[in-house]
Amino acid sequence: MDFLEWTYFGNSVQTWFIAGGLFVAVLLAFRLARGILERRLTRLAERTRNQLDDLALDLVRGTRFFFPFVIALYAGIQPLTLPATGDKVFRGVMVIGLLLQAALWGNAVIAFWITRVMRERMDEDAAAATSIGALRFVGKLILWTVVLLLALDNLGVDITALVTGLGISGIAVALAVQNVLSDLFASLSIVLDKPFVIGDFIIVGDFLGTVEHVGLKTTRLRSLSGEQLVFSNSDLLDSRIRNYKRMRERRIVFSFGVTYQTPHARLAAIPGMVREIIEGQENTRFDRAHFKSYGASSLDFEVVYYALVPDYNVYMDIQQAINLSLYQRFEEQGIEFAYPTQTLYLRQEADEVANVE
Repeated sequence: MDFLEWTYFGNSVQTWFIAGGLFVAVLLAFRLARGILERRLTRLAERTRNQLDDLALDLVRGTRFFFPFVIALYAGIQPLTLPATGDKVFRGVMVIGLLLQAALWGNAVIAFWITRVMRERMDEDAAAATSIGALRFVGKLILWTVVLLLALDNLGVDITALVTGLGISGIAVALAVQNVLSDLFASLSIVLDKPFVIGDFIIVGDFLGTVEHVGLKTTRLRSLSGEQLVFSNSDLLDSRIRNYKRMRERRIVFSFGVTYQTPHARLAAIPGMVREIIEGQENTRFDRAHFKSYGASSLDFEVVYYALVPDYNVYMDIQQAINLSLYQRFEEQGIEFAYPTQTLYLRQEADEVANVE
């Protein structure tokens, strides 16, 4: 009897050689194809700025040794006649290997996307890295949970009761840490929607300050008086936030009054005088100046203009220059600023005057 016709475990030696040859051939072919593909993608990634080839290169490099092994194993067992138990074991190993490799590829995609987002946001919001890192953790946790459940299902484990138990446990945990989860998701909302970033000057209710840190649970502001203000992220998003850093221009309204003794001609010249002063300043746009009302002790004027630079210090420099110029012009024109005064009129009755005489 020829050696090749000897039978082991229900298959001839020749069949075992064919199976081994297929296993080795597929394994070597896969290794060769991976090497060629990796070299070409490396050269392509160096020449282009397209990030898709970088992702493809990461996926190729993230392919582990067990993936070609299970592919070659699947090809190798095709000529063989295996018992039901052995066939089930081989197929279970292959499914687990494929799921594990799929999880690693998904992990690489998540890491690639998170790294890209972090790189884009680091310059404007360095603290966003913490919250985006939490997003990466949540994404990987979901991915590996799904892979684990699929693997158990393919191994014959009834996962219905397991999923039900995890659901009940998840609800209980979520109820126990709902405040923490609320702040966590609020942190992700702040990072993704960006109502403010590090360095923005914001007002929240009666509190105001510069954003210093956006964390997983709290956001911290540095107030004008120096102390640190700490807000929970969920409370912060429930509030009305005014972000002065994103102001494009600043609208300024100010008033002043002159005395009732001001002559009509000089009074009528005041709006044009104010306009000339404001238009003479840099980074301003005049809107209006009007004789607004008769006050208790003054003739009141209201002025509106825009500072084209939103910086508060620039606005105060402009307002100071306007006030000084206005004071100088009024001094030259003999116009007096009003201040609270009272005039007391005395009248003597006729009989009182007679009695005095």
